[in-house]
Amino acid sequence: MSISVGDKLPGTTFIKATADGPQPVNSEEFFAGRKIALFSVPGAFTPTCSARHLPGFVDKADELKAKGVDEVACTAVNDAFVMGAWGKGAGADDKVTMLADGNGEFVEALGLTMDGSKFGMGTRGQRFSMIVDDGVVEQLNVEEPGAFNVSSADYMLERL
Repeated sequence: MSISVGDKLPGTTFIKATADGPQPVNSEEFFAGRKIALFSVPGAFTPTCSARHLPGFVDKADELKAKGVDEVACTAVNDAFVMGAWGKGAGADDKVTMLADGNGEFVEALGLTMDGSKFGMGTRGQRFSMIVDDGVVEQLNVEEPGAFNVSSADYMLERL
């Protein structure tokens, strides 16, 4: 069963690339007392993720913040070095926090994994977005396989 609106996010540890190297980010601390727009992509540098998903949130970060979002974050089943390089290349610095879920523990705990093995990607996270308010899912938008509609920054903005 996957996570639903009204559920508390499970505790996990993300890894974030920093100037001092990879740093752990405790999810319970990260989401505590704040409203976070979180989105998940199947993989950094993949076509839809790089051409539309991440750029949409980079472009709309200020609009999301104007509607009460404290921080915008992206997660994927990639390592922190890949997430950091992808974010830098996409101009996400100071717009979108890149959180690596390298072992897929977060998406597994959410019940939102997908099997990308036919593409050589193994188990990944589904494409989704959510608004998390003080650790509780307030809005959840999970895409159908292969689609990119309800997890976009524009879709999220329309519902805030």
